[in-house]
Amino acid sequence: MTDQPCPFCEIVTGRAPATIVHAWPEALAIVPLNPVVDGHLLVIPREHVPDFAAYPKVSAATMQCAAELVAGLGSYNLITSKGRPATQSVFHLHLHLVPRAEDDGLALPWYSGRRNRKQTA
Repeated sequence: MTDQPCPFCEIVTGRAPATIVHAWPEALAIVPLNPVVDGHLLVIPREHVPDFAAYPKVSAATMQCAAELVAGLGSYNLITSKGRPATQSVFHLHLHLVPRAEDDGLALPWYSGRRNRKQTA
């Protein structure tokens, strides 16, 4: 780990700037530094939780906030990671909410555009 302060804890405490879109008692929705599309948001719990498996009750409350935020708004990906090999770079639970549109060209990391084909011998 690192001796650097957690960037999301810094935002929660007001020591670092962020564009806050919505605030709940248990979480914040913020615009990420490098959104992948317009409308991309992060939902972060106010409590420091390293990932979605560390404290299930905090994860569930954060997920509920994310669901309330996008209810009725169309198609979204909700993405989170646990561990560096799973692409987690900030070790404070955060949920990416990524709005999607038909043929938007945004590929998920595990989707190459190819369908799985059963190999025949």
